[in-house]
Amino acid sequence: MLVIMSKSSIPNIKKRSGEIVEFEVEKIKRAVAGAVSEIMGNEDNKLIDNVCDDIISKLERRFEGKVPSVEDVQNITEMSLMAIGQFAVAKAYIIYRYEHQKQRQVKKREAQEKIEEGGLRVIKRSGETEIFSVDKLKKSINFYAVGYEDIVDVSIVANQVRSEIYEDIKTSDIERAIIMVLRSWIEQDPAYSFVAARALLIRNYKDVIGYDRIDFDNLERQLKNAFVTNITKGVSAGKLDPRMLAFDMNDLVAEMDFSRDKSHTYLSAQTLVDRYFLRNPETKEVLETPQAFWMRVAMGLSINESDRNAKAKEFYGVMSQLLFVPSTPTLFHSGTSHSQLSSCYLTTIEDSLTHIFKSISDNAQLSKWSGGIGNDWTSLRGIGALIKGTGVASQGVIPFLKIANDTTAAINRSGRRRGATCAYLETWHWDIEDFLELRKNTGDERRRTHDMNTSNWIPDLFMQRVKEDGMWSLFSPDETPDLHHAYGKEFEKLYTQYEQKGKMGEMSLYKEIKAKDLWKKMLTMLYETGHPWITFKDPCNLRSPQDHVGVVHSSNLCTEITLNTSSDETAVCNLGSINLEKHVAEGKLDEILVAKTVKTGMRMLDNVIDINFYPTQEAKASNMRHRPVGFGIMGFQNALYKMGINFDSEASVEFADYSQEVVSYHAISASADLARERGAYSTFKGSKWDRGIFPVDTIGVLEQERGESIDVNRNTKLDWSPVRNAVSQFGMRNSNTMAIAPTATISNISGTTPTIEPIYKNIYVKSNQAGDFTIVNPYLVEELKKLNLWDSEMLGKLKYHDGRVSEIQEIPQDIKDKYKEVFEIAPRWLIKVAAHRGKWVDQSQSLNIFYSGQSGKEISDIYTYAWEMGLKTTYYMRTLAVSQVEKSTVNTTEFGQTHNRKQTDTPQKEEGGAPAVPTPPVAMTVPAPAGPLAPTPQPIEVRAPIAQVQRPTTPEVKLCRIEDPDCEACQ
Repeated sequence: MLVIMSKSSIPNIKKRSGEIVEFEVEKIKRAVAGAVSEIMGNEDNKLIDNVCDDIISKLERRFEGKVPSVEDVQNITEMSLMAIGQFAVAKAYIIYRYEHQKQRQVKKREAQEKIEEGGLRVIKRSGETEIFSVDKLKKSINFYAVGYEDIVDVSIVANQVRSEIYEDIKTSDIERAIIMVLRSWIEQDPAYSFVAARALLIRNYKDVIGYDRIDFDNLERQLKNAFVTNITKGVSAGKLDPRMLAFDMNDLVAEMDFSRDKSHTYLSAQTLVDRYFLRNPETKEVLETPQAFWMRVAMGLSINESDRNAKAKEFYGVMSQLLFVPSTPTLFHSGTSHSQLSSCYLTTIEDSLTHIFKSISDNAQLSKWSGGIGNDWTSLRGIGALIKGTGVASQGVIPFLKIANDTTAAINRSGRRRGATCAYLETWHWDIEDFLELRKNTGDERRRTHDMNTSNWIPDLFMQRVKEDGMWSLFSPDETPDLHHAYGKEFEKLYTQYEQKGKMGEMSLYKEIKAKDLWKKMLTMLYETGHPWITFKDPCNLRSPQDHVGVVHSSNLCTEITLNTSSDETAVCNLGSINLEKHVAEGKLDEILVAKTVKTGMRMLDNVIDINFYPTQEAKASNMRHRPVGFGIMGFQNALYKMGINFDSEASVEFADYSQEVVSYHAISASADLARERGAYSTFKGSKWDRGIFPVDTIGVLEQERGESIDVNRNTKLDWSPVRNAVSQFGMRNSNTMAIAPTATISNISGTTPTIEPIYKNIYVKSNQAGDFTIVNPYLVEELKKLNLWDSEMLGKLKYHDGRVSEIQEIPQDIKDKYKEVFEIAPRWLIKVAAHRGKWVDQSQSLNIFYSGQSGKEISDIYTYAWEMGLKTTYYMRTLAVSQVEKSTVNTTEFGQTHNRKQTDTPQKEEGGAPAVPTPPVAMTVPAPAGPLAPTPQPIEVRAPIAQVQRPTTPEVKLCRIEDPDCEACQ
């Protein structure tokens, strides 16, 4: 008798049909038991249990956060059997697989013969059967392809779908097969992305309306009725706030424009369907379609407005047209009974056991409701410091960071994302050297935090000591209690006083090291592990509007938030981003549309503060007192494409400067207008705003404090006097207005490029729960089409060169320059562009640094340049190392020898969130159209990823010394 194993942490598995179903451990056990019985004649339960435990363990490690396929499970089963020497059992299992494969092929041939004869039956959702009809199939595909008839070959798509049909297939599985085939053709032409999206959304409509009730002649009316019905259902189920029923539903549904569904790409539509649409918590019934989703979010954000219907329609307009999209927590929870809409929380942890564990408990509560967390740990005393209450030496900050790490790993945010936290420590802290090694894959695991991010909080004085080749001193905070709360010249004065005390032997814990040696270790760890990130304490504080009521002790999870924290105040930020791509028309930025979008977006973000569910009292107190918001941008790269501007050019710097000035102008103006209507935030008096100091003015403040010039111009293109006058007269509704966050997921929803970065790859494989598909840069495809260069051969070359057009001879040089991938752009351009944008931003930017070399001196120069240009923060450092990328089916005789390289960066983060699905793919085979009537020639298949992302590990090529006259890189 078989003993049922404990449940695996893998929730789902993908069948061969593409259907996602519940993962059942018992099925694996039955298959293994059958192979064991075949060889041994009886069931060895201990052997079966051991093999199954090993299989599950391997699956959980390899497919964490992903959905394995049936084939993946079978492959690992074979490996596990052979790994323990059970070769005979493994052989029996392989034969079992082979025989079943042959049976499937026979059934497939028989099914195709029946189709030809008109005798194959399919099962309708009602349970009735009918004869499969190719004409019906083509009619469905034609319906999805309306508007793209000149691109989509319906006969070819239909024949490929037909090859997947089998006896007694469900009509729902035929629909899924159509979507999968259309999706596999996205690499051929971006038009297929919109056609596949429509097929997916029609399926979504049927789920919401009912398969037996849907009437395509009256589809819009049915979708409107379903929206009203499902709002009521959501309230009845306890999922939605009862106040949602107070809206005039007839008025709202009249505003809904279902033609806007056509603007969603396949990736956008699938992201919404899989992750964002509300479901009945009991029945798992889908309650939303795209326009219903946008309206539900808009209603939730206007629930406290006096004219709630008018504002809901206004909010719906900017979101449904993908002009502005709030961050993921807002989209998840707006209008729900637990409306936790904020993205980021920042906390300061005090040096007491009570407060440490209260803060860890707070982390759990904040993570539970989708918040990304930044923790300031600098106040904790260092290892070896005396604990007076017990008379023993402290173990320092590291053991508590380990506890915080494990708490982070244990939390599943809203059931949809893993918990995510970043720990910050100042560079003078006694434990800083141990802190730098927290993400190493070697050493004592009790002093490692693999599930938590880390970041250096660096004062200007340290960077000056590095430049001067000076010494740097380390202290324990219990002996320097005021150092953590000082910055600029005050910090330098206190620091040098403590140094003198240390040199005179008046401090229990004091150590001197060369500043360059510590800087070198920081950059080495950053290169090898992706952590800790480099963030700068003084620019964050000297440029902070709120310097009169506190200190910025850290940034947040993604390094774009710079707000004051204390033991009494947990800083909160509410995020959303304008889609710049949608605001460029006829080669220029539409300032009037930007002004309208920003005004509406700022009102939405301000409303979040009052509507929000706050997991802790400290978060509520801080947010109500200061009312900060973070208005960001996305689609910067696509905006450049539309304007014909290369990223690595002065024109790009100028556009970043100008576009952010326009956003800043209207964000500040909108906040002043809200202050006129609703009142200024309570701590406005004495702020930089109150003193007439705007973000662009604070570059001068930083220069004066440093005594060094910053090479960023202070030019303006707009007349700022009306905005300055409005702030002087009415104040500001929000202490902070702008923060440029990562926008990984909401950029996917908006069909644009993430945040402020250059394009990562011109071609990549996207992996999600429903499988893998290839995406090609649509702007590049459009330009190659105009030159008659886009065909299957060009697609093959683009795959072979991992998306780099620079290596494809027939592509003109101006196209090569325009479509450089991010690793082909010098990091200094990213920093220069960010610095000129950043002069307008009152918080910060989530800025990744991309570097393709291995020179320590170059890395040092890059980060020194970022500091010199006045940047407040940087995010991940993404690097390339030499390795192999397999392209087993690419003809190297035709395209040339493989240029070996492998990606070793860290996956980007979602806005205020956990690691997102990375833009580059994990290992996979690029799907290509197949079937009896597939086009000739077929697109060249690439086996393995375009560029493979791995968990950061120590690279084969070590980081070199930062300054070594004998080193070729340094010469």
